[in-house]
Amino acid sequence: MPVALVTGASTGIGLAAARIMQAAGFDVVGISRSGREGTVVADLSTEHGVQEAVARARERGPIRALVLNAATGSARDGAPADLTAADWRETMAINLDSPFLMIREAWDDLAADGAGRIVLVSSTAATVGAAGMTAYSASKAGILGLMRVVAKEGAPVGITCNAVLPGWVRTEMSERSAVATAEREGRTVASVWAEREAGYAAGRVVDPDEVGHVIAFLASPQASGVSGEELRVALGEVW
Repeated sequence: MPVALVTGASTGIGLAAARIMQAAGFDVVGISRSGREGTVVADLSTEHGVQEAVARARERGPIRALVLNAATGSARDGAPADLTAADWRETMAINLDSPFLMIREAWDDLAADGAGRIVLVSSTAATVGAAGMTAYSASKAGILGLMRVVAKEGAPVGITCNAVLPGWVRTEMSERSAVATAEREGRTVASVWAEREAGYAAGRVVDPDEVGHVIAFLASPQASGVSGEELRVALGEVW
């Protein structure tokens, strides 16, 4: 059974992807900071934490798929003039440094059988941007640059690398951003979600399973011809 390492696997998109991939035949090793849902506890913002996570996954066998979903959201984000350097650095460490370190650490496993899969979870914020999301948007845009380079570097050894760009998805992370928006603007959390839903012609936000199924496909043998791509999962919208 091929081993898949999924980061941020205790909630939301990561949890959905882990469950779907497990059902599809992967031996999934989930990583999170909380340890919920049976995940391995590791701080992926540090090099040591990344090394520990990869080592734990290797205990089950060579890593054949890497799903890099762990991230911090925009709840503590802000405009460029207001954002602290510490908050900027914390977002970059988790959202951008961690995927780089994970790819570097697991590279030899992924290249070993000529069929490695890397799926990076970015965001529609990477291509559109939004006021008050300086660090988040920048980090998710950085993910796309990383993905393109890794797709080129991985091609000679059979590694594919793609990015999934979800729109608004009802997860714990996006709930925290909704609470922060509501407090900042003096309104209810329900009104924030209603506004987000109204931004989609479908009249709803994306379900975590909808993103998880796309991730599972890109991590599968059937996606061998897909690499260097950005796949938006936003109900036909750009945000």
